Amino acid sequence: MRAVGVYDQIKKAFQDIIAPELHALRGDIRVLDQKIVGLDQKIDGVDARLTVKIDGLRTETVSLKGELIAEIRRLDTKIDGVDRELRTAIDIRERLAALEARRAS
Repeated sequence: MRAVGVYDQIKKAFQDIIAPELHALRGDIRVLDQKIVGLDQKIDGVDARLTVKIDGLRTETVSLKGELIAEIRRLDTKIDGVDRELRTAIDIRERLAALEARRAS
């Protein structure tokens, strides 16, 4: 009979002390779960905005790269033209010098 009394005391202590604490913890866990869901949604929003910005920067970078390559090619063509003109001028100068040397002799 004494064992039943101890069982009842433990049962009552559990119901009076531990069970309410467990219920309070469950409530706290629910609140934390809701906060985590809210943070997940915020993170998803930030991720989406960053993805849009990164994609925009990627597009702009590709565009600028294309413009830069086009400008380099344009300048390369211009330099080639100047190089031809310079070679022609040097050739003319050498011929002129040769003619002047013939005339002087």
